[in-house]
Amino acid sequence: MEGDLQKFKADFFKALAHPLRIRILEVLSEGERNVNELQTALGSEGSAVSQQLAVLRAKNLVNSFKEGTSVVYSLRDPLLTELLAVARRIFDNHLVEAISLLEGIRNEK
Repeated sequence: MEGDLQKFKADFFKALAHPLRIRILEVLSEGERNVNELQTALGSEGSAVSQQLAVLRAKNLVNSFKEGTSVVYSLRDPLLTELLAVARRIFDNHLVEAISLLEGIRNEK
């Protein structure tokens, strides 16, 4: 059972292991978007966005539904927004540490 949980977590984080997928989730954290709106918000071509949306759908991170001729996407779990915020805070902490280290090196000269 424990191994299953670890595999689930690993697969989950693999689904997040692409910059465009992260950006798609960030945009969707602001609300539902159709593919054209996502492409515009991301400044990326359709095929790249569609490929990454397929991965996110396969990993059950996003929901989709047809609205006329468009497909609309949303986050499956609102906790993803919190996860992305925590990841940003961790990243910010690493930056602060790196800046402090660089300042220390500069002061040694």
